Amino acid sequence: MPWVVSRAALQPEFELEVLHLRDWPLPMFGEHPGSIGDPRNPSYSDEIVRRWNRKIAEADAYVIITPEYNHSVPGELKNAIDSVFISFAFRNKPLAAIGYSGGIRALEHLVQIATEVEAVPLRSTVVLPFVDKAFGDDGEPADPMTEFSLQILLEDLAWWARALHDARATGELAPGRIRARLAAAAS
Repeated sequence: MPWVVSRAALQPEFELEVLHLRDWPLPMFGEHPGSIGDPRNPSYSDEIVRRWNRKIAEADAYVIITPEYNHSVPGELKNAIDSVFISFAFRNKPLAAIGYSGGIRALEHLVQIATEVEAVPLRSTVVLPFVDKAFGDDGEPADPMTEFSLQILLEDLAWWARALHDARATGELAPGRIRARLAAAAS
């Protein structure tokens, strides 16, 4: 969405990189414990999954723009997030979301998905339920509140990105499910 990119580019805290899932043909249901290889240096089922994990790991924050399909996120988005389950690349990083074509239920599901991968979903969102009416001929939002909502989202994202970057720099606990497995194995 050019409008989002243009506004995010105005934030001095951000170095932007736009990733379109159409450019990342990740295999569906490709990853499972047997396809990972060594968890410390996963090989994955396909080289594109390895590159995807590395790309996601590079970022300190994420903005996901998604339509609503059948009251949830598109399967390709869920698969892209699921493909990062062993590297924990989203872990302890803020995730902001923009939903369109409905949007609310997709964003609700995205919060649940983000929590599971230990990302930090932000409360501030932008919702464009009728995307065909959301922008004027000039590409600018028809409703001034849409612009304000995006500004708040970007400000919150910058703050959380800084705070969590600093927190990660001081050291992180191992992911909870790994600590639970270790505790279970020790008992």
